[in-house]
Amino acid sequence: MNKHIDSQLILVVEDDRPVRGLITTALEMHDYRFEAVDSGKTAVMNAASHNPDLIMLDLGLPDMDGIEVIEKIRSWSTVPIIVISARTEDADKIAALDAGADDYLTKPFSVDELLARVRAWARRARMGGGETQQTVFENGPLRVDFAAGSASVNGAELHLTPIEYKLLVLLAKNAGKVLTHTFITHEIWGTSWDSEIASLRVFMATLRKKIEPDPTHPVLIQTHVGVGYRMTRL
Repeated sequence: MNKHIDSQLILVVEDDRPVRGLITTALEMHDYRFEAVDSGKTAVMNAASHNPDLIMLDLGLPDMDGIEVIEKIRSWSTVPIIVISARTEDADKIAALDAGADDYLTKPFSVDELLARVRAWARRARMGGGETQQTVFENGPLRVDFAAGSASVNGAELHLTPIEYKLLVLLAKNAGKVLTHTFITHEIWGTSWDSEIASLRVFMATLRKKIEPDPTHPVLIQTHVGVGYRMTRL
């Protein structure tokens, strides 16, 4: 474990020794407090006993699939989980996000991008992870309570990941405006890497599944091909 002036603890779950070394060295060089494990069972036990503030999780573990690890941890914890995986198919990303992951970083990745993701989650933790503006946004069946940090459709509360909620708030606060891919990724992740623009497409797909009556024919979130997205006022 490494010491950090901040009390936040990062749990790194990676069985590939070189990749684990790359991640932990980057964290150590920037004075983050962390623990590293190499199996799913150890990760679940560690998450339960040490209550980390952020988990960085590989999906291809030797004893169980990372999706199962996410599901087990999600049965009792809402700790942010960043998946770091060589699986690049959208279906794999969507499966991880649907299981409860909050972010997805594909291998190979740059250390700068990795640290940018960590900084983004640290900022959200310091800010309390929610919006403070005392307003409510209503648009057709959609209702977003910024103060409560919650959203609902037709009165039914939505179960959104932190990134999905942040995307929804960004679109709601700019309803009627076309937001470019670069603008959105910069607001969500703090940078605009090509991999983040690819991830944005996946997060929009999972968000639409939760808020659109028919995700294959969206009415709330419109795609402007090659440009970005816009929330339509109903």
